[in-house]
Amino acid sequence: MRGEMHATATVNWYFRAPDSPNFSHIYSYDANVGEIRDDRFMDRLDWSGSKQTEDLQDGSLYILNVTFNDTGEYECRFNRIFIYNNFVFVTTNNKTIFLTVVPQLTRGMASILSEVMMYVSIIGLQFWLLVEMIYCYRKIAAAGEEALRQNAADYLAIASESKGNCADVQEAE
Repeated sequence: MRGEMHATATVNWYFRAPDSPNFSHIYSYDANVGEIRDDRFMDRLDWSGSKQTEDLQDGSLYILNVTFNDTGEYECRFNRIFIYNNFVFVTTNNKTIFLTVVPQLTRGMASILSEVMMYVSIIGLQFWLLVEMIYCYRKIAAAGEEALRQNAADYLAIASESKGNCADVQEAE
């Protein structure tokens, strides 16, 4: 409830099938009580609008166990009454919803084919990565053996030069 005024609201839902000329009253929500008014929707409508308040802000309604017969035009009529100290203001807002029920979609051939191709490409990329890793490992290993041979020769050359320098140093003493 608002501090500056008191307000109440009622919500009424109506349904018109494609082959029907008139709307039929299917649901009413007033004073925190909802009522299903049409037997076609018995035990299939669930109020999900504002709860525990007379000043409704939301008039949402769920349709459960939807069937092809639920295809049609729905109208929500929202009536609000604002009660001020000196006067009462009444406003009405109507919203129309067109609902078309379609059969549940099954996975088409394109969906199945695209999923199979996705897995094939993943396996192919993993195989390519494995081949690349083996190639690079062999290349590094071959270069490493050559580098070890070259480094060993360099170490031997440095060692023999060092011995020569040591001999020269000893002779000079």
